[in-house]
Amino acid sequence: MYAIPLDDEGTGLLRPLEPWQAEEFLDHMDRGREFIARYIGLPDVVTDLESSRAYLREYAEKAATDSGRIHGIRSRGLLVGGALFRTMDVGTGTAEAGCWLEPSASGRGLATRAVRVIIDWIAEERGFHRVEWYVAAANEASIAVARRLGMTKDGVLRESYPRRGMRHDIEIWSVLAPEWRAGKRGS
Repeated sequence: MYAIPLDDEGTGLLRPLEPWQAEEFLDHMDRGREFIARYIGLPDVVTDLESSRAYLREYAEKAATDSGRIHGIRSRGLLVGGALFRTMDVGTGTAEAGCWLEPSASGRGLATRAVRVIIDWIAEERGFHRVEWYVAAANEASIAVARRLGMTKDGVLRESYPRRGMRHDIEIWSVLAPEWRAGKRGS
């Protein structure tokens, strides 16, 4: 299995997540459950070993049908987060990227670097034209990732996301392949 370094020390790695890693994925989710659940529903989906396996199986099927991918973010060998393409539409050349981290890994740039790797792959290797980023308007850390990746805010879906008894605004950010390439040349 491949592992892509996310830092110069080699302590941060991006690797595919697969169903056989369900127990480790559940342990990770348990460590970060409340922190991650502030803005995304993943911790409500992955609640036990069987649901962890089912979630990772869903992404194995998405990978097999070329409609999504999931990778784990590791720090010193420990699974601390993930980066994914929740959707990939080969016909339109559009994908939706996302990420999450448990508290121990936040604020170190791992999410930005991991998402940069997967966007580079989908724009350069796969030839996709547009990568979208859906984020709760209150999720300042995730919005900061979108900005660091050179994304543009396309708009707001007002009160479109029901989460834990409240409705939340969702911002849509995106980057187009020509913008991605121009940003890489400029950095």
